Amino acid sequence: MEQKEASPAVKASYPTKENNWVFNLIKGRIAETLVEQLFLSLGFQVFKYGMENTIPGIMELLKGVKDDVAMEIRRMPDLVVYKDGKAHFIEVKFRASGTFQLQDIDKNKDYPYQNALIVLVSKKHIKCISYQELSAGKEISPTCRNYLGSRKEFETDKEKIIDYCQYAVRFFENV
Repeated sequence: MEQKEASPAVKASYPTKENNWVFNLIKGRIAETLVEQLFLSLGFQVFKYGMENTIPGIMELLKGVKDDVAMEIRRMPDLVVYKDGKAHFIEVKFRASGTFQLQDIDKNKDYPYQNALIVLVSKKHIKCISYQELSAGKEISPTCRNYLGSRKEFETDKEKIIDYCQYAVRFFENV
């Protein structure tokens, strides 16, 4: 089957420096929704917690603001998940590369949510690492085995997680 060249309107919608922020925002929200629905399907109660949900409208106001309060608001985890009497902060990230390191979340070494879990959605996997593990020098790479289904905190249904990994592959295959 012959592939057609994209129309000028479609080409104009490809990421550029001007609209890259919006493109990244959309990718992040898709990843967050995917993880939210995954935890719901696993029987967790899910609460949207991040700045977009806790303080609606503040994201635009904080663009370019770098004071301490703005930085703490920006670093609020995206979700709180709850099941069996246990709550967890969840920070959702999308990385096409499948890599995530401490410097990706904590450039100043003062991340306020030291008990957070980072769920990384990539083109092939959904992996998870705790902030403590990142602080200890561990990281997520394409070859590591930090699969969300292996986390003792969740005792999750690996088959459902695989289903959601397949959704991620479909959504992000061209990103």
